[in-house]
Amino acid sequence: MTMKIGVVRFAVVAASLLLSACASGTKFSEMRATMPAARPDMGRIYFYRTALVGMAVQPEVRLNGEKVGKAVPNGFFYVDRPAGNYQVVTETEVEKKLTFTLEPGQVRYVRLDISMGFFVGHVYGLLIDEKKARSEIASMNYTGSATTR
Repeated sequence: MTMKIGVVRFAVVAASLLLSACASGTKFSEMRATMPAARPDMGRIYFYRTALVGMAVQPEVRLNGEKVGKAVPNGFFYVDRPAGNYQVVTETEVEKKLTFTLEPGQVRYVRLDISMGFFVGHVYGLLIDEKKARSEIASMNYTGSATTR
């Protein structure tokens, strides 16, 4: 009987840890209408992570050296930036980089994926087209602080 109780307790604790590793907050589909528009001279970059694999691996996301958020499973955030060249960097046991150009008024979507690593997973950014990104991000939870400039 005590063995069963121990297994149940373990299962409850494990489930709690898994759920706490996922993003919680307002869903993109619910807050899209209330998000302020980017200024006309700025572009907007959305970052999001769909993969629940490697939930505990949540590295910082840096944009041109500035921390703009974390790669939280089932979460998204966005930043508004002036036109220019940008580099997204994530780092676990290795550093992964994505570079792209942002135009005024342009919206870019960076999906943060995870691949197997030697000790921990490697989170890396991929540019995703708007149609696919909007369908993937719709049920994601907001994890940012609207780091807009």
